[in-house]
Amino acid sequence: MQLVAPSLERLESYAAALRQGWSPNNVRDVSGEHLAAIAENAAAFIQGLVTPAGTLTLGDGTVVPRLPGPLLWMWDGAFCGGIGLRYQPGTEALPPHALGHIGYAVVPWKRRRGHATQALRQVLPLAREAGLRWVDLTTDADNAPSQRVILANGGVLMDRVPDATAPDKLVWRIFLPG
Repeated sequence: MQLVAPSLERLESYAAALRQGWSPNNVRDVSGEHLAAIAENAAAFIQGLVTPAGTLTLGDGTVVPRLPGPLLWMWDGAFCGGIGLRYQPGTEALPPHALGHIGYAVVPWKRRRGHATQALRQVLPLAREAGLRWVDLTTDADNAPSQRVILANGGVLMDRVPDATAPDKLVWRIFLPG
């Protein structure tokens, strides 16, 4: 498994995952929005993924500035999932709407193959190159597979945040060698 930049050459495999019901967003299903954007202008869709700028609409409809950082696709000859690094230049601090520096999602039919663990391991040097001394990640308290991914990459549990409407959130930190 390797991390690759989104591209027109690999777009059909990504779109196939969307058509199968997978969403790159674990807060809300954006598969339909992505398929519509691909159908409207595939090149512009890819450009928006590789050059994050502008704004992002949150699940509650709030529009916020998009944070810099790469979005990469997990690839094993076909699309496996995505991983994104987000940060504010010059600080490890994140705005309240960003739950962590790194987010990832693997398509269900390729889980339990170590793709997320490998992807996180591969993106950590990019975080260090961006000047970060550590990265924070969040998981639901009941998401044991994601917790194993973080632990396998040196994650340390930092906090448990109660959530009245969902499982508690666990905040993890990975210190980056430097």
